[in-house]
Amino acid sequence: MTAKHAEIRLAELVALLSLGTDLGLGQPMEHAMRQCTIAMRLADRLGLDVSERPVLYYSGLLAWVGCHTDAYEQAKWFGDEIAMKFEGKTSGPTAMLRRLGAGRPLLERLRIAVEFLRAGVRDLGDMLTNHYLATDELAARLGLGQDVRDCLGQSFERWDGKGPLELRRDQILMTSRLVSFADVIAVFHRQGGIEAAVGVAKKRSGAQLDPALVALFCSDAHELLRDLEPASTWDAIISAEPALGARVAGDEFERALEAIADFADLKSPWTIGHSRGVAELVHDAAIDHGFPEPEVARVRRAALIHDIGHLGVPNSIWDKRGALTQIEHERVRLHPYLGERMLAHVPILAELGVIAAQHHERLDGSGYPGRLSGDAITPSGRLLAAADVYHALSHKRPHRPARGADEAARELRAMVTSGSLDGRAVDSVLRAAGHRVRRRREWPAGLTAREVEVLRLLACGLSNKEIADELAITPKTASSHVEHIYAKIGASNRARASLFAMKHGLMTA
Repeated sequence: MTAKHAEIRLAELVALLSLGTDLGLGQPMEHAMRQCTIAMRLADRLGLDVSERPVLYYSGLLAWVGCHTDAYEQAKWFGDEIAMKFEGKTSGPTAMLRRLGAGRPLLERLRIAVEFLRAGVRDLGDMLTNHYLATDELAARLGLGQDVRDCLGQSFERWDGKGPLELRRDQILMTSRLVSFADVIAVFHRQGGIEAAVGVAKKRSGAQLDPALVALFCSDAHELLRDLEPASTWDAIISAEPALGARVAGDEFERALEAIADFADLKSPWTIGHSRGVAELVHDAAIDHGFPEPEVARVRRAALIHDIGHLGVPNSIWDKRGALTQIEHERVRLHPYLGERMLAHVPILAELGVIAAQHHERLDGSGYPGRLSGDAITPSGRLLAAADVYHALSHKRPHRPARGADEAARELRAMVTSGSLDGRAVDSVLRAAGHRVRRRREWPAGLTAREVEVLRLLACGLSNKEIADELAITPKTASSHVEHIYAKIGASNRARASLFAMKHGLMTA
């Protein structure tokens, strides 16, 4: 499929976003899929009209998608906001309040508690509204209808009228009541089995939950929750889409990826606009680099979704102004891996995920998550890594000010000198960013400038050790260069390498 005609099922996009939502809630991936499955099974028992099934399906997957919109404020009050939301789902608001100032010294916790009484309660009251507005915006950008958006808008309402819109009882859409009910059941069933699920349903009946739904569920809980794991896998959920397999293609696909980019960047005020900025930079750099049009489109798309794994790391880390601890570093190093896992479910996204996961890899093997090095990092991955570093350096972060354009360029060139970033990729990124960079000579067979130096010495009869001494590198590095040269030019000895060098004028170049 060409880049221009790439397409994806709408259900796949929505399910992908649900995986990111699960991470932000501290729930295992596929929590929203379990929630959706339970809601659809209850809808079957109720005889819900067929026209409302797509509404319930998409809403069941997207209900909590806006939960990280104000993660910055959540972390400010509660520390690790992912842990806070996990506890809030299982233990309620009281558990959330117990986390005020979590991770801070005692005196600072007391200060935060006092400040919370003044301003935090207002923040807390705004959060559900913020979540709804972000969810509604994303649903609109994905092309979901007003009926889905209406359902999502009421997903936080309570049967007793104590929700953000103060709707009560039958004023709340049945699809919204089903989504809210299934969310609670999915959490407690995973933690404590059927007994826990039935127990929480009865406990919250008439307060948060519709008593009629509670009665229906409790009368048939074993059947409703039977074989829940197989029914909530990716393939099962995509197959269960009640619409006619709606597809997103062409320009709509591009806009959907841009929406996901914005969705991921909302995680922190420090990263808003980062994914789009990297995408535009890497797009121009890929053209400069000479990539064919399909690969230009591919690397731009990978850049749009390269940071979706950010959702699995708490803002208490992303927004920290001081140095990270070793444990915090380890959590940061997970985010490209989490993103690749999310994208791996859909072939067209999986190939983007392979590129996206390389944005923190380094040529010398010092990067993460896979500690890839050398040729194990794709040309697109090298470009993305350089573009990501440049854009990040050019913008303020909690632990440092923004670098000026010239300073950012110097830092990238220093990373080339140290062996962590690819020189050609950096040159293309800098030219795309408006810097004046002399174009490097293109060597035959994909040889690098360093390999040409080694080839010249090899042709002159120097041993690996002598080459190493001449170039101030280790014998092992010299040997590695020679092996790469032989592989690229199709030679197996010095004489054939010499013929290649002479043929291409490399000895006098």
